[in-house]
Amino acid sequence: METLFPIEKFRATRTPFYYYDITLLRKTIEDVKNEAAKYDNFVVHYAVKANVNPKILKIISEGGLGADCVSGGEIEAAMRAGFPSSGIVFAGVGKADWEINTALDANIFCFNVESVPELEVINELAKAKGKTANVCFRINPEVGAHTHANITTGLAENKFGIAMSDMVPVIERALSLENINFTGLHFHIGSQILDMHDFEQLCLRINELQDVLASKGIKVENINVGGGLGINYDDPEKDPVPDFKSYFKTFANGLRLRPGQKVHFELGRSIVAQMGSLITKVLYVKKGVNKLFCIVDAGMTDLIRPALYHASHKIENITSGKPSETYDVVGPICESSDVFAKDIPVGACERGDLIAMRSAGAYGEIMASQYNCRRLPVGYTSEDFK
Repeated sequence: METLFPIEKFRATRTPFYYYDITLLRKTIEDVKNEAAKYDNFVVHYAVKANVNPKILKIISEGGLGADCVSGGEIEAAMRAGFPSSGIVFAGVGKADWEINTALDANIFCFNVESVPELEVINELAKAKGKTANVCFRINPEVGAHTHANITTGLAENKFGIAMSDMVPVIERALSLENINFTGLHFHIGSQILDMHDFEQLCLRINELQDVLASKGIKVENINVGGGLGINYDDPEKDPVPDFKSYFKTFANGLRLRPGQKVHFELGRSIVAQMGSLITKVLYVKKGVNKLFCIVDAGMTDLIRPALYHASHKIENITSGKPSETYDVVGPICESSDVFAKDIPVGACERGDLIAMRSAGAYGEIMASQYNCRRLPVGYTSEDFK
């Protein structure tokens, strides 16, 4: 049976673990850069929260992308990996003082600010250091994304961002502060978006807001549209690299930019998801009353997305050449939600078989926990198995 994986080397490796295809990662980075480079004013930042494995971060930093961070720890990880501070943006609805100070000390490019109290704290801390902080305001554009409710972020009911009705007074407040430099607007409407119409609607809303600010004489240097581009979880072989061409073209066509404005993107999942797989071993095949259970040694502690988002990952038995049978694929965690998939066809399983859960390079290893006193999964690259 043909496989993308070094099976014999996998057999000698303790499971579960993450496997990252570095060739695919580098191809994805090149595609991102090539498509973005068609537009002189497009700047891409990698959303560090998707995968912070040091080997992966280093490759992405070497690829020349900036970094989008949502914690002080992510800023530190990005700096260790070689991302220049001038390319780091810092977002997040609840930035602690130490995190703000970390960012100020590093002289990052910009804070994406989400409230007036946060703005005032940044100004106070910057003043104490004799520095000026660049800020963009995250505006809640009231644009809904056609995705799971837990990863929609652009609606008034979400905790993120500043209401459009508050935009002008908040910017005017920033302009009055000595240690704040207002530099732009930030948006992010959600994740795993495959319908370009959602991004078209965001462009329309940004254009409206730009017109309002222009009428007030307020200059905007940067427009940060966030990320959100999805991937093909059902058939990773068909679409190993997302459609970056259509994604960037949507914004190039949809935004009415002012002279000199730059457009910033914060892509995470679309860069790293398809290059990663969670490799796990079959412990038992259990016959239930009406179904078969394939019990594997990975659990929701290793890949929480199915339990958290009802997410679907393609699941393959990479050591079986037998016809498929229908299984519930489940883990060993003492929770009923520790289920990867129900009633799916998988090559007939037996104890010791290796299972690959595909498209797991984003929000997989980074979200792992030690619940039930389990070991954290190790992340290996394809170069580790040469």
